[in-house]
Amino acid sequence: MPPHITPHPHRITKTERSALKGHRPAALWFTGLSGSGKSTIANAVEQRLVEHHRAHTYLLDGDNLRTGLNRDLGFGEEARRENIRRFGAVARLFVDSGLIVLAALISPFQQERDSVRALFAPGEFIEVFVDCPLDLCETRDPKGLYQKARTGEIPQFTGISSPYERPQHPEVILDSGALTVDTCADVVLAFLLEQGLLNPKR
Repeated sequence: MPPHITPHPHRITKTERSALKGHRPAALWFTGLSGSGKSTIANAVEQRLVEHHRAHTYLLDGDNLRTGLNRDLGFGEEARRENIRRFGAVARLFVDSGLIVLAALISPFQQERDSVRALFAPGEFIEVFVDCPLDLCETRDPKGLYQKARTGEIPQFTGISSPYERPQHPEVILDSGALTVDTCADVVLAFLLEQGLLNPKR
């Protein structure tokens, strides 16, 4: 912690905030290659949480944060680490407010994902590995990024010129190459209910 900084204590606790919302707070961390379906699935999960369970949520998307909070960051090694650090810090604030936050970003390295997990209490961080073969991600390529990476226009692109480390012990694995978006959302919702993080439909 920087010198001369003393965090101000809150009178209202995370437990009290979450009690008002009727569910336990958590961070759903969707990780996977570009084009694997992270944001699409996270959107589907959030929609169901709100519509069927009246959950209080917020979705953090990698590209969206780069248009605001992280717009000063490039894509070099240090900048990408800082991107993940800020993402984790924001997600932690949302969880402290009692929300279920869904974070969708590549976050390719295990060490960085572990550093974010360490910010949360046990059971609050749920790593969701959106597993999709590289060749299928390239076929989808909704933003044309793989093509640019193959031609060298985008250096250090995850899956092409920079590695992606598969999660070692994710809470949820979604085979997005074989399963539909709706089925993937079903799997995530079932996990939340099983863990007691979510109330049944209201």
